[in-house]
Amino acid sequence: MGRSVVPKVKRNLSRVTRDATELLGLMIRSARLERNMTASDLAARAGVSRPLLARVEKGDTGVAIGSVFEIAVILGVPLFEPDDDILTFRLQAERRSGALMRKRAFHTCNRKVDDDF
Repeated sequence: MGRSVVPKVKRNLSRVTRDATELLGLMIRSARLERNMTASDLAARAGVSRPLLARVEKGDTGVAIGSVFEIAVILGVPLFEPDDDILTFRLQAERRSGALMRKRAFHTCNRKVDDDF
């Protein structure tokens, strides 16, 4: 007899929970980019996979909290915000900042440089 598989139930999470996880993910991504760390480097240091790190940076609420906290601690990202208004303000600021930041810590370019003047 095999094991029965219980399907995951989609939970409706509060706006504050969704905003807080998105904010933490954006803060983690910003801190990683500010330190010029690749996703692979940070994932290896935290002992997680790159896809899991991508989920953390996107604010996925299904990621184990221990993994999220470990990544935040490695980068020196603060973990708590006691006031909902401050949380909302910081989330909006991180969203604006993220829109201006480059997409990856390192951009590779395969174009040949034409330096024949």
